[in-house]
Amino acid sequence: MMPPRHLVLWLPDWPVRAAVGAPPPYGPVAVVQANTIIACSAEARAQGVRRGQRRRLAQSRSPSLQLLNADQLRDESAFLPVLRLLEEQVPGVQPLRPGLAALRARGPSRYYGGEAEAARMLIEVLAEHGYPGTRAGVADGLFTAEQAARLGDPALVVPAGGAGAFLAPLPIQVLGDEEITALLDRLGVRRLADFARLGENMIRDRFGERGARLHALAAGADSRPLPTGSPPPELSREVSFESPLSQADQVAFAVRQTADAVFAGLAEASLVCTEVRIEFTDDDGAVSSRVWMHPTSFEAADLVDRVRWQLETLRPAASDVSDRVPAGIVTVRIIPTRTDDSRHHQPGLFGQGPEERLHHAVSRVQALLGHQGVVTPVIVGGRRMADRQQLQPWGDRAPIERDPTLPWPGSLPAPHPAEVFTPPRPITVTAVDRSTPAVDARGVLSAAPAFIADAAVLSWAGPWPLREHGWDPDAAQSAHRFQIVDAAQRAWLVLWEHESWWAEGRYV
Repeated sequence: MMPPRHLVLWLPDWPVRAAVGAPPPYGPVAVVQANTIIACSAEARAQGVRRGQRRRLAQSRSPSLQLLNADQLRDESAFLPVLRLLEEQVPGVQPLRPGLAALRARGPSRYYGGEAEAARMLIEVLAEHGYPGTRAGVADGLFTAEQAARLGDPALVVPAGGAGAFLAPLPIQVLGDEEITALLDRLGVRRLADFARLGENMIRDRFGERGARLHALAAGADSRPLPTGSPPPELSREVSFESPLSQADQVAFAVRQTADAVFAGLAEASLVCTEVRIEFTDDDGAVSSRVWMHPTSFEAADLVDRVRWQLETLRPAASDVSDRVPAGIVTVRIIPTRTDDSRHHQPGLFGQGPEERLHHAVSRVQALLGHQGVVTPVIVGGRRMADRQQLQPWGDRAPIERDPTLPWPGSLPAPHPAEVFTPPRPITVTAVDRSTPAVDARGVLSAAPAFIADAAVLSWAGPWPLREHGWDPDAAQSAHRFQIVDAAQRAWLVLWEHESWWAEGRYV
């Protein structure tokens, strides 16, 4: 079965367009995130500026370069008028990301007399409304259609069944997976054709399902359908209670049939739910709403657990050990907000893989211990090693508290210690004469470290200043970092702070 035909529209340099707020030409302009160029105008590229360059290198290539900060919300907001404009011409337009939209090609091509004609018509409409330079691609799958749009001038139609031949000469980097493509490039696999010729089983054994998916894309076997839009409203279910319920267990038990009804509707539409919004209305008319996400797809029992966990967050105070909620709940509404084709979540012929079994096991433990009972670590930004870890409940995609891509002056560059002490542990560092070395206000070390934790020091480096909240006298902190290797070949990350030595981490 051939993949469905897709039409992809690409508006080049969209972050630049959204930041400037006007159509091209822009002059030499670039959008910067974490001191790295993520988008630049054609005029900037003509002067040697490229995506992925550091800020200083880009400015050295183009002294008149105008730098603008990245803003994802701004990009998305600026793209909404484009989507509305396209929806007026053809139905079913789906945003893939700001500056890139897709739709099924069959309907527009039949209406406008061909795929190329439909692509040109949409390009002309966008140009008439102030969006010149749009490119379009039509191909058997979303990935191939996107690559065709990037090469189209202004439109490129890949014949049905010709995805593999079209993709073959493209560089391996178009797959967008930096980790895998970097390894393949080191192994001499530099084109999609080279990657596609490798055995599928070998790729799956080495890279898992993630690599197998990229291998299928490289071969032109992109069978992933266009993501569906908002789920139809008839999939939502609501239950009302004649008398308000104030017990969390009562509400969770009462919504079991409602959760089953939600999944019956999804099954009838051959869909699974990957994101859901649960709304409570209490007897005072207040509405509590929260969106829950799932790493694979929800089951009815998962929804009941989410209802109970959400009710637990409404308890009046931590000291109240009762299972009561602040006000009686009169209505519970379950609204699927993101769905996927159920075919993509069917177990394999020989059973589910270890990742799926792990997920079910951890989810059962979480159901017993509660929403916060099972957490996973996420790397966030921070200057101290203990600050760079954020714990979030299993299955959630909580917002990152501190963006790790932002600059954190004083933070430790890679490689990081394998073991981090939270909080830092006191440790003994002494000089040859057994005195304690100190760092003065100018950052000068009084004596070289000779012993650490009663072991001789083989080598050391530092100090590196670590200063935080200097604008706030009450919260200001100042420390100096050192790296020390002892005679047992143990590498330490230590701090001089508060006139004492502290072990922040250990490498081996």
